[in-house]
Amino acid sequence: MKVSGNKILITGGATGIGLGLTERFLQEGNTVIICGRRQNVLKEVSDKHPAVITKVCDLANEVDRIELYNWVAANHSDLNILVNNAGIQTWMHPTDKDFYEKAQNEITINVLAPLHLITLFTQLDSLDTVINVTSALAFSPLTKVPVYCGTKAFFHSLTLSLRYLLHQKNIEVIEVIPPALNTDLGGTGLHNEHPPVSAFIDAIFQQMKEGKNELTFGLSEMLSKAGPEQLQGIFKRMNP
Repeated sequence: MKVSGNKILITGGATGIGLGLTERFLQEGNTVIICGRRQNVLKEVSDKHPAVITKVCDLANEVDRIELYNWVAANHSDLNILVNNAGIQTWMHPTDKDFYEKAQNEITINVLAPLHLITLFTQLDSLDTVINVTSALAFSPLTKVPVYCGTKAFFHSLTLSLRYLLHQKNIEVIEVIPPALNTDLGGTGLHNEHPPVSAFIDAIFQQMKEGKNELTFGLSEMLSKAGPEQLQGIFKRMNP
């Protein structure tokens, strides 16, 4: 894909990896729209980057997702890139009293929402690229976040199929596969020891410019290429 001159929608584009993508796409000369459910967080980004277009949307709500698409179709019908970045991660155990409720919420945000958005936004004649943000945990799960890992494994598999299925519509499908990074995913302070988002963004944008469609960094590069025996060993080390 070309990294400049696009109009891009980034879900969850106000924090974490999404914010890193927002700022870098702006720097590369793109028009960026971000959505999220918290107006105050979106405003913080637009105050810092006035060129950013914001839209409040609760991706857990099907009606909101449809309204987001209709708003884009009416006001930004030249949108050509959809970035499915929004996601949540919850530490949970099957014996927790609220396990099912937490799992439902995680599946809705991490699976059903991007799946729905893909079916909506591929109706835009202008759309030529879908970018799905998965995770290194799609390849070897961390059992403290079992549902999160399952949703990312699903999303990775779906992305492989979409790359094949959408080729006939001339829509490129790119997978961004982050390792653990220093973000607030799952809770504040849980990932402080991991690499900064900025290093990850630098790496994947270089890969984009090289025309790659699976963008990895550090541990995620190794996991995405590991064989069954290697993955077994990694699983044991991650889950002692």
